[in-house]
Amino acid sequence: MDIINIYTDGACSKNPGHGAYAAILLYKGHEKTISGYKEWTTNQEMEISAILNALKLIKSKDITINLYSDSKYALDGMTTWMHDWAKKQWKKDIKHKQIWQEIYIIYNTLKINCIWVKGHSNNLYNEKCDKIAKDLIKKNNQ
Repeated sequence: MDIINIYTDGACSKNPGHGAYAAILLYKGHEKTISGYKEWTTNQEMEISAILNALKLIKSKDITINLYSDSKYALDGMTTWMHDWAKKQWKKDIKHKQIWQEIYIIYNTLKINCIWVKGHSNNLYNEKCDKIAKDLIKKNNQ
């Protein structure tokens, strides 16, 4: 069975403020890193943006995805909240609704295991994502 491991993290300087995200995708010995920056955002938006942009890269529907995040907000949203929002036709006032709707569509086409990792606990790839996101914020604010 093919497995891809995805590690994600988001960061924000002040909240709201300048923000960035990063994701590292690991597949068959290959490592791909993606990241993005936004001038005015929240930490929560960056956490879910990392997930969305990583999932958009998955081409095969026959692969198992282990998605690692230190954001309970993101993982609770994926495993519980967005399914309830969809049942209610997204009528509730939801922060970052468009991102959640995109994640929901992708989520339902893939096999995703959501795995929480404690932030800043020496998880190599979680720490790498955190550093990439924070460095991107610094780079854009010099």
